[in-house]
Amino acid sequence: MQRLRTARGLTQRQLAEPAYTPAYVSTLEAGRVRPSDEALRYIADRLGVGFDELVTGRPARLATDLRLRLTEARRALATGGAERAAGSYRALLAEAEEHGLTELAAEALLGLGECALESGELETGREHFERAEARLADAGAPLTARVPALRGRAVAHYLAGELRYAVYLLESTLDELNRGGLHDPDALLLLYASVIGPYMDMGAHARAAQAAELALALAPRAGDPALVARMHRSVARTLLAEGRLAEADASLARAAELYRTLQLRTELANCHWMRGYVSAQNGLLERAEAEFRQALAMLSESRAALYSCQAAVELADVLHRRGKSEEAAGLLRGVLDELSSERGAVHAAAAHRLLGIIAEDARDTEAAEEHYVRALSLLERAGAAGDLADLCRLLGDLLRRTGRVEAALDAYRTGLGHRTAPGTTTLGPAPAQPPL
Repeated sequence: MQRLRTARGLTQRQLAEPAYTPAYVSTLEAGRVRPSDEALRYIADRLGVGFDELVTGRPARLATDLRLRLTEARRALATGGAERAAGSYRALLAEAEEHGLTELAAEALLGLGECALESGELETGREHFERAEARLADAGAPLTARVPALRGRAVAHYLAGELRYAVYLLESTLDELNRGGLHDPDALLLLYASVIGPYMDMGAHARAAQAAELALALAPRAGDPALVARMHRSVARTLLAEGRLAEADASLARAAELYRTLQLRTELANCHWMRGYVSAQNGLLERAEAEFRQALAMLSESRAALYSCQAAVELADVLHRRGKSEEAAGLLRGVLDELSSERGAVHAAAAHRLLGIIAEDARDTEAAEEHYVRALSLLERAGAAGDLADLCRLLGDLLRRTGRVEAALDAYRTGLGHRTAPGTTTLGPAPAQPPL
């Protein structure tokens, strides 16, 4: 009040009269008396500011302006400008914290987390999501409002190869929402779409299929088209696993259409990547190569390092199948320079597996064995049972051909140990379901 009065060149008498006395204004400015709402409205009118601005000390349009800038930062991230978006989010976070706008500060932290995931800085991303979740929890926000932060943490763990912990976070949140009657369609859809990938990599295909069915049932109730598009992209994985290739392609086409409308470039690139995978499954290798190259070009432009590496592994597989093994091997070596056991472990394993196959084709059994063993170590550490059985078969076959029968038997037994019944995991009962 004092700051606004002096900025306008008013004395305490000029501000107070005719309704109040200069002494009353003095006691208010000194903080010795709590003013009534009536007095505050009078003084706000005299100062030419809104009642809320006088009460909170925040500029009248601050929250609105910050929300507008949040939208611009999201657009920058969506179109591939993660670095620029991160700068905007950092500035927004500082302003929101300065004025005590907890919800907006949490949204800025979520944005910083997404930027970090995009650029492959998984630990930094996880820290941003944890801070966002803590802010919202301290402010008493309901679980539904904390879901994006929880999902961000789970994705960071998933991309780091910590599949079981990612599933634990997603399943426990789903369980709490559904048992508590918090059937928010957007929150549930976000979680079901996010858990499909980890389920598939763990070999829990039945749970993945169930999550996909629930996501499809929730989609008509969701209000966020980007969320619906992400769901279609995730569901395509389960449709592929069930051999429903035409339906998978239709889901991806719908996702791509939504992403084009929303101008979400990285997500659209991921659709090209998945459509390449569908084409490869159908034996349409030329089309698959074109789709993967398109995805890789778009992801490289947006500097989405981890996603670029994942698309490169798929492209290398198609190149190898088309007889372009030298180019495939070059791509894979580049991928391994970017990935590690703490960062993209499942895809690093896929790169080693494919390099092993290429080495076998070139009759370099020593190099092939080395790549298979490295891949096996990465997958075991990540708990990716979905790929372990096949890798153990490849390693066992190689060992058997080189005359090491006992070692081959050990490899086959390891593979059989990971060949669980369809859809089972060691994670306990499935989470409660929404009443659909």
